[in-house]
Amino acid sequence: MSVSFAGLDDRRANRRVTIKDVADALGLTKSTVSRAMNGYPDISEATQLRVKRMAEKMSYHPLSHAQAIKTGRTRSLGLVLQLSDHDAQRPFLAEFLAGLSAGASSEGWTLTVAASDSHDDMIRTFQALLRDGKADGFILPRAMIEDPRVALLRDANVPFVLFGRQNDTAGCAWFDVLGEEAMRDAVMHLASLGHRRIGFINGGMKYAYASLREAGFIQGMQDAGLAIDPNLIGQNAVTQADGARVATKILTQQKPPTAIVCAVDFAALGVYRAASECGLRIGHDLSVVAYDGIPEGAHAQPPLTTFSVDNRAAGIRLSTLLIRRIRGEDLATLRETVSAQFVDRGSTGPVPTMN
Repeated sequence: MSVSFAGLDDRRANRRVTIKDVADALGLTKSTVSRAMNGYPDISEATQLRVKRMAEKMSYHPLSHAQAIKTGRTRSLGLVLQLSDHDAQRPFLAEFLAGLSAGASSEGWTLTVAASDSHDDMIRTFQALLRDGKADGFILPRAMIEDPRVALLRDANVPFVLFGRQNDTAGCAWFDVLGEEAMRDAVMHLASLGHRRIGFINGGMKYAYASLREAGFIQGMQDAGLAIDPNLIGQNAVTQADGARVATKILTQQKPPTAIVCAVDFAALGVYRAASECGLRIGHDLSVVAYDGIPEGAHAQPPLTTFSVDNRAAGIRLSTLLIRRIRGEDLATLRETVSAQFVDRGSTGPVPTMN
């Protein structure tokens, strides 16, 4: 018997296609079709693909509220933004959100975004979302060393994925960019240009990335056979003002550096300001390498040499990993890292001959 999927028959054409219709067309049980549509790992990829293709061909779309009742899921991923962050409204946030949304929608999920104005408000926002069942799991940007979001979601037994890493891996899935690798490579790049006195300005010390990037800088100095001068090290610089303040202290030492590695681009742009006030030319008298790849760095004079992060791609991976986590995949398979891309611009050059 042939079946026309354009309408199946006159009676079916006038009603909504159901999961039973799809199951009957494939000769499968409704339970198998349901689990295949929801990506359960006990259903083979071949069967999942077969079911999804048939569902698309038959224009079958599961009712979201019905699925929520059956599975206990909203098919929504949660994100809480803290607007008090120094760069919460920067352009890269739009790229990150676009990636999260694209990753979610590719699996038929949605993204629920909430905002908070302070640390306390952030926790209250999470608690409200959990109480109201607004999301099946959460993306946690900017992993912190002592992260109250992680503690809250662990206690609630709610899946989450970090943009960053944690020393305590219990319950943690993550996607992260290897900032420590970038810091090491930054030092090696500067050493190859003849620099021997290299300073380091770290970012916010409450964040997990800070200790990793510091370790990468130290490793780079060791690999290059260079001594670390504690007087040329600064930290907690996440804005241009922070960067300028810390850089001024470093550049006014009796033996200042010929190059500075910065853990974040914003701090590096502050180094530009401090260097100008000290009568130094970036890329000639002082070389600077940073990390992030923000648009402002490309428009600085000279353009900032940096390690660039693809925030849209990161958002896609985070959404994908969280959905897999919610579906019950082993955490050991849900921890991914990638390298940043080195962008060589005009803020680095050979060590000045007078040094």
